[in-house]
Parts: sequence; C-alpha cells; structure tokens
Amino acid sequence: MSNARTARFSRRGLLAAGGALGLGALVTACGGEDSKDGGSESTAGAQSGPWSFKDDRGKTVKLDKAPANIVAFTGVAAALYDYGVSVKGVFGPTKTQDGKPDVQAGDMDISKVTILGNTWDQFNVEKYAALAPDVLISTMFDDAGTLWYVPEASKDKIAKLAPSVGISVYDRQITAPLQRMWELAESLGGDMKSAKATDAKKRFEEASERLRKAAKAYPDIKVMAGSASQELFYVSGTNLSIDLEYFKALGVNFVEPPEKAKAQGGGWFESLSWENVDKYQADIIMMDDRSSAIQPADITEATWKKLPAVKAGQVIARSAEPILSYDKCVPLVENLAKAIETAKKVS
Repeated sequence: MSNARTARFSRRGLLAAGGALGLGALVTACGGEDSKDGGSESTAGAQSGPWSFKDDRGKTVKLDKAPANIVAFTGVAAALYDYGVSVKGVFGPTKTQDGKPDVQAGDMDISKVTILGNTWDQFNVEKYAALAPDVLISTMFDDAGTLWYVPEASKDKIAKLAPSVGISVYDRQITAPLQRMWELAESLGGDMKSAKATDAKKRFEEASERLRKAAKAYPDIKVMAGSASQELFYVSGTNLSIDLEYFKALGVNFVEPPEKAKAQGGGWFESLSWENVDKYQADIIMMDDRSSAIQPADITEATWKKLPAVKAGQVIARSAEPILSYDKCVPLVENLAKAIETAKKVS
C-alpha cells in the first residue's frame, strides 16, 4: 500500500479502527543487508562483544556491543519487558488520562521509563537525544518499512540519533512477529530458557489448539471484529491483521466485509454509520480494547444495544495491537476459544 494512498484516510478513523495503518515515519537503520525475512545475527550474546540484528525491512543494525539504552514503541517495550529486557524510553500510548498504565503498556512500571510521547504525532526529540539511545525499536503496519508512531515531521532528526529496528505486524499470522520478538529479545539478553518464557510459549500452543477445536466444534458461530468511534463503527476484515489472520487459519468463522467496502480503509476495515451498525449478523463481537477506541460499556447508541450479540452479552475484548510476547497473547486466544465454546447462536 502506497504512502500516498494511506495519507488520504482519516487519521482518527485509522487509529480507532480494528486494523491500524502504518502512518508513522520510516527511520533508516544502519547497515544495508537486504532480505525479505529478517533474523537475529547476534553471535556474541548480549553481555559482551559485537551485536547485530537483521530486522523485517532486511536492514542489519550493527553495534560494538548489545544496546543498553533502548527506546521502543510502548507495545514493543511491554513485550521485551516480559522477556526480561528493559528499555529507557517509550513512545506511543503509555498512560491513560487518569495516569494509569495504558493497555498497551502491559506489565511495565511506567514510572521507570521516560515517556517521549503518549499520543499520535508526539515524540520529544530533545528528551530522546538526552537518553543517548543505542537503538530505536518499533512495529510496522505496512510493507514500506514505516515505523509505527515515529512522527513524519521529526523522522529525519530521530534517524540521526540512533539506528532503528522494525518488526513487521502487517499481513501475516501472529506467530511470525511473536517469533521475531522472541529472537530480538534473545539477542538483547532476554532469558528465553526461563520457566516464564518457555511456559508461556507452551500455553500459547495449548490455547491455539483449544481454539482450533472450538472453531471446528461450533462452525456456525459467527464472529465480528469491531471498533467504535463517536462517528463510526468499524468492521475489520481478517486480511492484514496478525491476530485475525491467525484466528481465521485456526478455523474461526468471521464476518468478512467485501473488498470494495474495505477500500476506504486501506483494505483493513469497512466504516459504518451507527444507523447501519446492524449490517452484519454476528454471534460474538470482538471489540478493540485500545484507548483510542470507545469501549463497549461507553457506547450509548441504541442501534448498538439492539444487536443480538450485545443483548446476549457475547461481546469480548480484542487487542488490535497485541503485545508480542507469548504471555500476553495467551489470553487473547483463550478468551476467543471460551467465547465460541459458550456462545448461543443469536444471529
């Protein structure tokens, strides 16, 4: 998808929608080895000796030693935290208006990191420079190498201060970026042989098998992935989103807006007015849990309240930007499996 095309979409709508578009800025990594599939090239371990990592842009970052001053998108920092890797600074949704950790911050103690920006287009370059960053890490929601939440206006200044690593979360199943984050954390000194890490990976595999069996046992249960804003309701298709692509591969029966209807959403979603929120019938509705979206309890539209799945209490949370650690992805899979196992057919 071209950046020119992306620029035509409503920024607020994109941030609220269940599938997100990469509207950040491309920061060029050091090195230049190109390949479609990245891979860790750290051979000396994270404690001493040279460090290198090939990211999902095919760019290799090479440093004299493993980076100590890491700055990362909040969701990436939360995943690294689960593997025992700490960061110095974060950017992206980190704390809510009441000062509590944002859902994308995971288990991090946000009082111990420098927040460079908490909302879209916020990134304090001066604070970033003061951290003496060794590397910047973010996700990518397109195939152009655009780093998520790195502002277009300041991308060049940011790029000059440290190399960057991009992990793709675009048009693939969630197992791929989960593995890439595992490799990155390992290269940065994470203890991937710890019981916490290995048990989480095993639980993810078990949860996935549970979901596969649930989808096979209840093939008629229809699931819709939605997201709410004041003006519009967004229905996500399964293409492009790492979680939905994976769930579909496991057999989950999703509402699929036609490609033509998703065109204005860059192929991610269809936008519906609240008057037309009943366009699709579903037994379970998965709702975007990000702070940029209105949560189900706060939706006041009468048309929403009349939906069969809503009336039946069959609405569950969906992490449209999953924290890429196995520990955080387990409940996403388990919750959907449980919902399918217990759902009443109401559509």
